[in-house]
Amino acid sequence: MNHGKMNHSPAGGHDHGAMIADFLRRFWVCLALSVPIVALSMMFQNLVGYNFSFPYSTWVLLALASLIYGYGGWPFLSGTVGELRRRQPGMMTLVAVGITVAYAYSVAVTVGWLRGMDLFMELATLIDIMLLGHYLEMKSVAGASHALELLVQLLPAEAHKQEGDKISDVQVTALVVGDVVLVRPGERIPTDGEVTDGSSAVNESMLTGESVPVQKEVGGKVIAGAVNGEGALTVRVTHQGADSYLSKVVKMVSEAQNTKSQTQTLADRAAGWLTGISLAGGLGTLAVWLWQGKDVAFAIERMVTVMVTACPHALGVAIPLVVAISTSISASKGLLIRNRTAFEEARKITAMVFDKTGTLTEGAFGVTRVKVLAADLDEATLLGTVAALEQQSQHPIAQGIVREAHKRDLTLPAIEDFQSLTGKGVTATVAGQAVVVASPGYLKEKDITPPADAVSNGAETVVFVLLDGQLAGYVALADRIRDDSKEAVQRLQQQGIKVYMATGDNQQVADAVAQELGLDGVFAEVLPDQKVNIIKDLQAQGQFVAMTGDGVNDAPALAQANVGIAVGSGTDIAAETADIILVNSKPTDITNLVEFGKATYRKMIQNLFWATGYNVIALPLAAGVLYPHFVLTPAMGAVLMSASTVIVALNAQLLRRSLK
Repeated sequence: MNHGKMNHSPAGGHDHGAMIADFLRRFWVCLALSVPIVALSMMFQNLVGYNFSFPYSTWVLLALASLIYGYGGWPFLSGTVGELRRRQPGMMTLVAVGITVAYAYSVAVTVGWLRGMDLFMELATLIDIMLLGHYLEMKSVAGASHALELLVQLLPAEAHKQEGDKISDVQVTALVVGDVVLVRPGERIPTDGEVTDGSSAVNESMLTGESVPVQKEVGGKVIAGAVNGEGALTVRVTHQGADSYLSKVVKMVSEAQNTKSQTQTLADRAAGWLTGISLAGGLGTLAVWLWQGKDVAFAIERMVTVMVTACPHALGVAIPLVVAISTSISASKGLLIRNRTAFEEARKITAMVFDKTGTLTEGAFGVTRVKVLAADLDEATLLGTVAALEQQSQHPIAQGIVREAHKRDLTLPAIEDFQSLTGKGVTATVAGQAVVVASPGYLKEKDITPPADAVSNGAETVVFVLLDGQLAGYVALADRIRDDSKEAVQRLQQQGIKVYMATGDNQQVADAVAQELGLDGVFAEVLPDQKVNIIKDLQAQGQFVAMTGDGVNDAPALAQANVGIAVGSGTDIAAETADIILVNSKPTDITNLVEFGKATYRKMIQNLFWATGYNVIALPLAAGVLYPHFVLTPAMGAVLMSASTVIVALNAQLLRRSLK
């Protein structure tokens, strides 16, 4: 059994809990057996100054020690088999070798094959301490991963399925996409869906990190596990099972916790080296003391002490425990980590490139002006035509135009042959005419000069309308800068990070936003493939670049960046090319990400120090360099080794304060 490879995910939670209970049970049984072993030990009697024996007491001592070796030592002996099969001898191998040598030597002394003093007391206390140390470590890791189990428990078991006027309670697992459920006030929402009736404020804090309840109206998206407020909601199921937002969160956090980062790989290498050093050091210590003429019992005791003291047990928990804590806390704050190495390397970021719409700005565009340039066209027809094409898109600009058309009660014409022009706009056929709704970059590409008044306000975004290739008008919209964008930019700049913006909007709009936020640079009227070149250019200048975008159009740039950050909310969280996903599109979440990454890395390095540093002093003492003035016993070596594990575990828990 190698507990370092155990599954800490919710799916394996029951098995892991049984293992923790098993270690605790073995510890108490062995502790009880250790009391008479210590009392009967000649070494302890000589140390305390008393004499206690009875007929066959030596054989009783052997029987009790054999029970402890077999029952208490079993996890380490069986774990050694797994390590040797993988050709990766580690902490289990070291402990198994130590207790086996101590037990075999003591048996040989007891039956008279060797002359000396048995090590049964050292054997018993060593196994006791190792069992307790493993129990505390496993309990700490389980506690750090408990956040995943809490997320799973957010889902109610039953839902109120509505079929016409009939409402029946069914298992949530029985729901399918398209079903309609009723969510009463105060209940947890059973499934991802779209509100079809009702209005209520929904608390999504446990899922998205958004502390303020979000008002949900007809057409709004809701997430499974969120808590409904005072109003009743009727919800149509849109995602279920593995496709639900909550399932994706659990999967991402679990994968992040179970995927090794570069620092974990470093810790594994260090553990491997330490294992080799301890085995070689133990055998070398045995040889040296025998060569010096010391008795076999003393030489074996020194060897066992070296092996136990050098056991890289703390290294096994140093990094995984920090990661388990940081990823679970980050998830509760709305930061989903898909790539642990990228999260860890957030500390290296020197340049941050933001997309504009929906990230630095609210993304909720409103129409400010509609300008008709064609003589045979009116404003309502132009806006209705644009809305007919844009209703196929989820882009904030498109949604703003559609909202305006609905607000004016416009009838949208039928469209045919709809196509998306990636990064440029959309095109379709309306009443036999070829219609293109495009960005300023498209006009520039087609050598079409926009009218001088097309952009009268730096805060406006303009989309142009072409009918059969001729410029027929434009629609201007405004997108308000988010309240926390300036704070986020300032916090990043205070950490020495250059902040840039890359947007498909025109230069005047981009400059207005950049000036208000105090950005270090701005790239306007760029297509998705051009954003990749921006990232490459910054990297060529020696910058460690993070890209923040919507995870779809910005996918190439997200993949090119050293750290790709996708923004999104609700069920639209999975940008496959992003390393980290921000559930809320809040710029301050990105600054939190950088700060969390730095705090996590600092804690990893601290734990690596505590996990290995004590060996510098303990190993020479274990080998007996201060003999006869001071001798470190195997039990004391085990205490020091276990103490380093406890320190590492406690230090990892302090990370919670840094990530509040």
